Amino acid sequence: MAEEWKNPKEHTVHMTDRKQVRISGVTDVLRFDEEAVAVDTTYGLLLLKGEGLHVGHLNLEQGEIAIDGQIDEMTYAENNQPMKHGFLSRLFR
Repeated sequence: MAEEWKNPKEHTVHMTDRKQVRISGVTDVLRFDEEAVAVDTTYGLLLLKGEGLHVGHLNLEQGEIAIDGQIDEMTYAENNQPMKHGFLSRLFR
């Protein structure tokens, strides 16, 4: 994990064994708990669901996040879909 991300606007997702994911191009963390993490990226809202999720590294200045735990699902919201409170509440049901 010593690799550095040089361009915070570039969006990459690197998953290892469904137990760790590194994401670049992160602009904001909207919500996180042990079952779900929602991050806003340069390519839209990304939702991760699983068990025992933990944010191990977060640097919004560099646009980086690393999440550990059992990752069961990764879903992008449509870029043109408004990010409303109701939308997020439906995702976390």
